[in-house]
Amino acid sequence: MKKVLIILASCGAVWGSLAQEKKAGPIIQDYGKVWEIGHQEYKIRPNSVFKVVFDIMDSPEDVQQRNASIETAARFLNMHGQNGVSPERMKVALVVHNKASKDIITDSAYQKRFGTNNPNAKMVQQLMDAGVEFIFCGQSSLSRDFPKEETIAGVQLSLSAMTALIQLQNEGYRLIKF
Repeated sequence: MKKVLIILASCGAVWGSLAQEKKAGPIIQDYGKVWEIGHQEYKIRPNSVFKVVFDIMDSPEDVQQRNASIETAARFLNMHGQNGVSPERMKVALVVHNKASKDIITDSAYQKRFGTNNPNAKMVQQLMDAGVEFIFCGQSSLSRDFPKEETIAGVQLSLSAMTALIQLQNEGYRLIKF
């Protein structure tokens, strides 16, 4: 009888979590949906300053698919915003290079190259509107033929991704790479 109760209790926990829906906001409204985590043993310190840099180098082969690595920044902002961390306490930067270079170009440049609008453009803009910095590797710009003039307004060009990653970490940003 005890085994049956344990199995039923486990199924109830699973069924309960299946009924829950991920949600976006409050910082990035259209992207970055996250799960609500009710009982947290390891508590967030909402008065901390969260300085994070995301290393964005990969991109989907399908040119109509959004880059999930960029959306990770939206998830980061939303999950912490939903749990009491104010946007002013989150400093977020994305260092973009390699295959991801195409994900930060304008719709018109993307249209010329791939025959469709950039599926990342609106997400990138919402992130920048929330204060997220986009730093583009100058080495990737030249080696992959994505000139600065084709990037979305507000993208900053750096000497290299390596330079930007080192400088940001020296400024107290913590690297997240996944």
